[in-house]
Amino acid sequence: MTQSVNNLDQVPAIPQIVIVGGGAGGLELAVRLGKKLGKSKKARIVLVDASPTHLWKPLLHQVAAGTMDSHADKREYFALARSHHFEFRLGRMDGLNRADKQLYLAPVLDEDGEELLPRSTLRYDTLVIALGSQTNDFGTVGARENCIMLDSPEKAERFHHLLINQCLRAQAKAPAPGQGRFTVTIIGGGATGVELAAELHMTTKILSSYGLVNFHPEKDLKIVIVDAAKRLLSMLPERVSTAVEKELRSIDVQIYANEKVVEVSKEGVKMASGTFIPSGIVVWAAGIKAPDFLKEIDGLETNRINQLVVLPTLQTTLDPAIFSIGDCAACPQGEGKPSVPPRAQAAHQQAELLAKSLIRQFSGKSLLPFVYQDYGSLVSLGNYSTVGNLMGSLASGSVFIEGTIAKLMYWSLHKHHQVAVNGWFHTWLTTWAETINRVKNPRIKLH
Repeated sequence: MTQSVNNLDQVPAIPQIVIVGGGAGGLELAVRLGKKLGKSKKARIVLVDASPTHLWKPLLHQVAAGTMDSHADKREYFALARSHHFEFRLGRMDGLNRADKQLYLAPVLDEDGEELLPRSTLRYDTLVIALGSQTNDFGTVGARENCIMLDSPEKAERFHHLLINQCLRAQAKAPAPGQGRFTVTIIGGGATGVELAAELHMTTKILSSYGLVNFHPEKDLKIVIVDAAKRLLSMLPERVSTAVEKELRSIDVQIYANEKVVEVSKEGVKMASGTFIPSGIVVWAAGIKAPDFLKEIDGLETNRINQLVVLPTLQTTLDPAIFSIGDCAACPQGEGKPSVPPRAQAAHQQAELLAKSLIRQFSGKSLLPFVYQDYGSLVSLGNYSTVGNLMGSLASGSVFIEGTIAKLMYWSLHKHHQVAVNGWFHTWLTTWAETINRVKNPRIKLH
């Protein structure tokens, strides 16, 4: 299909490495390559993203609950590019021409729907696709129209506004007799779902202490988690799941396990068993898929959830010049084993490995194979608890942890990402600024 484009890209005199997607993996890769290849002018490093700012995706549940101000944690890509010797191109990839080594960027629109940047093309010598993932509703009737998909800062903020508005309504006017509590139903019992449930409970308790005397968290709000698996956090050890479920039940979160959602309407959630949950807000946090346009894009091999199938070197199976990392890549772990799980730690490890590989390639050396190291998982339940398991080099076997140590390790995950992107000194300054803001600002975002 012929595409009308405005080619803003000049053919460089040096090789051009284009990274599409500024998430945990893509941004860290751009920073590493910028320092090693961009600074010395050995290669031109270009990062492409549809948003001008970066926010670490595991924090979205905190943005939704209002316990973190996304504007305070976002980083500007243009500023990061200037500091780390790469270039940033604002745009959303929507096509690929492997024969000419070009990718297509859709027009960028402003807040009023007016064209800000025209459709354009971008040439590459090496292409890395790191587009992350989006929510997979599995074709459930009404899900797309009636659920908030918690997969972007904008949607997390929209959920927060709906929650605050409902709390204000409860403050202004008590529910009529028999009306019942306002219900937030979370579909998906993975880390995002359970962390959101705990943060929501904490948020509403704090809200009631800010003068909303007519709003009572226990009386006015009900939080429900629905999951098709037999237990929450089914991909993690059962001991972690049991500890999380016990903590959630202690704060009156209702759990429906082994229940498949078949329809979501404006009135609520219907399950295959016939159970119906009347709901004011429904959040879909069950399952992921790569962006739909990646499905067999220009003949590349993809799987059933649109992930690009890659070799151990992280190259796509049908084009050695195209790599993929993070949630949008189906990376093998070995014969008979599932692909590398879509976790932030996997994206970080892949970015680190691929940076070394591409630098080696410039010296005529072979690419390195990726070997995933599972260091375990941590699940934060707000101020109530943090639980998880440590694996790999961090522990002998699988070790269950909870409490203060687990909280500190969960906090350190974000700091580790900040160090990878910003360096130790900037992260140290940012941490002090966060500490000061916690003292002078409200504990939750109130608008």
